[in-house]
Amino acid sequence: MTAFDKSPIVTLDDVDVQRGEFVLCQGVNLTLDAGDICHLIGENGLGKTTLLSQIAGLLPMVSGGVVYHRGDIHPVYVSHQLGISGSLTVAQNLAFLLSLYGVDVHRDVIDYALEQVGLYGLNDISSVQLSAGQMRRVGLSRLFVLSPDESPFWLLDEPLTALDVQMVAQIENRISDFADQGGAVLMTSHQAIGVKTGVLDLAEFAL
Repeated sequence: MTAFDKSPIVTLDDVDVQRGEFVLCQGVNLTLDAGDICHLIGENGLGKTTLLSQIAGLLPMVSGGVVYHRGDIHPVYVSHQLGISGSLTVAQNLAFLLSLYGVDVHRDVIDYALEQVGLYGLNDISSVQLSAGQMRRVGLSRLFVLSPDESPFWLLDEPLTALDVQMVAQIENRISDFADQGGAVLMTSHQAIGVKTGVLDLAEFAL
C-alpha cells in the first residue's frame, strides 16, 4: 500500500437533502479522510441519489454545505444518468469524460480503460449500438484511469448494478485500490459490497 496523508478530503456540514421544496433528510454530517470508503444507505425515497447529486453540484444545496479540505476539488460522479452520448463513438465518449479531469487522452489510455471493463476493440463503435449494460461499463471505465491526482473524491451511485460477478469484483478491486492510493469514496449500492466500508445511514437524518 502506498503511503499517503491520512487527512480529511471532504466534509458534509449540516446538509439538508432536499427534492424541490420537500426536505427528505436534515442536518447530514460526514467527514471523509483519505483512504475512506463510505456506503451511503437508506430506504428508497430518502434521497441517496439526491444527496450525491447535491454534492456533485448538479442539484442546489439549500441548507448546509460541502467543505473541501484540499482546495477546489472536482469530484468524479458516476450515476444512473450515464452521461454517454449516443451520437459519439465509445472512444469519443470516454475521451470526453476523462478530459473533464485533465487527463492526457490518447489511444493507449482508451484501450486500457475499455479492456478493464470487457469492451476492448469497441473504440470506434457508435455508442447508440451498445446495450444498456455496455453503456454502463463505458461510464465505469474512467475509474481505471483516474487517480487521486486528478480527483481524490469519487461519488458512485449504484456502480455495481447490472454487472456480472466478475465485473463486480473488478469494480470493487478498483474502488479499493483508489482508496489505497489516498482517495475517498462515497457510494450507494443495494447489494453487498465486497470491500470494507464505513456507513452513512440517511435514516438517522430523516424527518
